[in-house]
Amino acid sequence: MEVRATTEPPLQTGADTVCVGIVEGEGVAHDVADGALGALVESGEASARPRKVAVAHAEGVRWLLVGLGARDGLDAECARVAAAVAEGRARDLGARVLCWEVPHHVDDAFAAGLVEGTLLSAYRFDRFKSDPGDDDRGAESLVLSAHHDVSTPVDAAAVVATAQNAARDLQNTPSNELTPTRLGERARELADDVEGLTVEVDGRDAIVDRAMGAFAAVARGSDEEPALITMRYAPAADATGPVLGLVGKAVTFDTGGISIKPSAKMEEMKFDMSGGAAVLEAVGAIARLGLPVRVVAVIGATENMPSGHAVKPGDIVRARNGTTIEVNNTDAEGRLVLSDCLAWAVEQGAERLVDLATLTGAIVVALGSTHAGLFSNDDAWAGEVEAAAGASGELVWRLPLHAEYAEMIKGRYADIVNTTEARKASSITAAEFLKRFVGDVPWAHVDIAGTAWNLDRPYARKGGAGFGVRLLVDLARRAAAGA
Repeated sequence: MEVRATTEPPLQTGADTVCVGIVEGEGVAHDVADGALGALVESGEASARPRKVAVAHAEGVRWLLVGLGARDGLDAECARVAAAVAEGRARDLGARVLCWEVPHHVDDAFAAGLVEGTLLSAYRFDRFKSDPGDDDRGAESLVLSAHHDVSTPVDAAAVVATAQNAARDLQNTPSNELTPTRLGERARELADDVEGLTVEVDGRDAIVDRAMGAFAAVARGSDEEPALITMRYAPAADATGPVLGLVGKAVTFDTGGISIKPSAKMEEMKFDMSGGAAVLEAVGAIARLGLPVRVVAVIGATENMPSGHAVKPGDIVRARNGTTIEVNNTDAEGRLVLSDCLAWAVEQGAERLVDLATLTGAIVVALGSTHAGLFSNDDAWAGEVEAAAGASGELVWRLPLHAEYAEMIKGRYADIVNTTEARKASSITAAEFLKRFVGDVPWAHVDIAGTAWNLDRPYARKGGAGFGVRLLVDLARRAAAGA
């Protein structure tokens, strides 16, 4: 979808459908000549109630009156939800050029939210359908009409939302197509297309040669070649702040290995690469935006399969940093992959670390799909991640780390175990495991198992949500601003 901003009035934009937000107690800011919009509000057919949409026809165009709620709630998430609701209605009505009249007295983040909500809602994954049809194709362009120039936040929001939709494409692609090799190819495509971005992709032999025994152990069971993807972004502008390290788990299909999962909903385990997808596309967006922050990103891509070569419960493996790990459960494979990837990111110069991973089912029990879990070894860095999460609408909730939790992962036959016998604090002990591989580098772990797919928000209801792209881009903005 083409996106642009203008200071022209909506009727001069060429739009066939104009969206007008209704704020509680404020009515319509600019009514049409015959007062048709205000009349809809007066009659109660249109109201400020969030997610309510009324339709009018006047002056040769279609008007959607969209409820926004109270003035003090007009933030970026409000805009995303309103825009998604409006996009759905506009799609049903056959709109081709959609214009939002940006409400008075809102910040640039609200305008950006309108773009994000529209593009995310318009997303469809129909690549494998023989006849996707064109009845549901939606608008071809989006225009934001405002009294002042909002082109900068609008253009940036279009880049970020496009990247998030690209991550959703990766998530939704079945694992027979989206292999670790294909994920590496996507990283190379970005590097070829975006200035300042370089990529290295290493396979099984290099992973073994680098003494990444934990990562290599997970990859052993699959015939598919694993991929260690290292992305670097060096901005054209001066960047004096810390190097931002982003690490993503990308298990392109997770059977559980020898500790095999139940068959019910196993098809959803193609989504176990969601953290890697978000990291990959977020780095692309950071580079496209030209943010003045240095980034090193590491994505560990593999399948987790049972076979005669697979790692077995009770096996002991040695990670790159020398830590020995007793593998009690081969379905706790993500932390094995991440352990070597985190250590590698530190070696590559990361000075602030964030990892994204669909790591534990326990976080879904604890937080559902509203918040991702946040864990950190550094309060200041955790605060930055929380601020980025709040601004991006990709919410996190911090859970504690503690010496007693760290004690729970100590091994009987090796330094540590990858799962504990007691079913207690499972998400926390997983984070304590990862903490062993970051040294003194400020680090945050974001467990996105509950938010990565089927988010059930108006702009991302089914399938991959691309969760984490907006958060990581906002975090990069903050890192650049704090340099």
